[in-house]
Amino acid sequence: MTTHRLPLFPLNSALFPGLVLPLNVFEERYRAMMRDLLKTPEDEPRRFVVVAIRDGHEVAPSAPGMPDPTAPVDHGPAAGFGADPAASFHTVGCVADAATIREREDGTFEVLATGTTRVRLLSVDASGPFLTSEVEELTEEPGDEAGALAEGVLRAFRQYQKRLAGARERSLAAGTELPDEPSVVSYLVAAAMMLDTPTKQRLLQTPDTASRLRDELELLRSETAIIRNLPSLPASDLTRGRTSLN
Repeated sequence: MTTHRLPLFPLNSALFPGLVLPLNVFEERYRAMMRDLLKTPEDEPRRFVVVAIRDGHEVAPSAPGMPDPTAPVDHGPAAGFGADPAASFHTVGCVADAATIREREDGTFEVLATGTTRVRLLSVDASGPFLTSEVEELTEEPGDEAGALAEGVLRAFRQYQKRLAGARERSLAAGTELPDEPSVVSYLVAAAMMLDTPTKQRLLQTPDTASRLRDELELLRSETAIIRNLPSLPASDLTRGRTSLN
């Protein structure tokens, strides 16, 4: 088993391979992480692991109102994650490759990264200026009938988009070519659907593409039926990535 130690960036959401992640980095522990990543030669990947938070705060209570005005001030790489930070995170995350790391005049960073590979967290180290994790890469098996399932998921996803467009009275992703490679389809749909973090995390850690597509097909049919019956349901723009407070 090959393992790697990489910086760890916990968020209140799951990142999927192939998806773009914009970050506004202002906490000192993550600023230290970005300064360290900038030491990596430009022709080498600047990688860190994004993991969804199970129990804890994405932004540590380091100042009044951030995020809880009554919370005590907390410092350090594991701030907001308790005595055992590993217990605060889901065990499967995604490696992010930072294509852009731009430092602003005030010392904060603007980061644009892309998810690349699913990994399992084996340990979490809080001894340095930022969290790191020993991780092992998870292989993506296609599973049975992944191709046929991908076609069905794409059809259901287009119906889902149309229902959302009707609720918003405009077209979503108009003219956008959707992929046909099963694993790419599975990750795109998982990221684009309006789902809570535990459900997205379940899709991320599904062991093979076909199983993820089967789960998504059921979710799409269920969510489309809900939107059909609740036409005023608010929808998010599926073509725009979420920006973390960090």
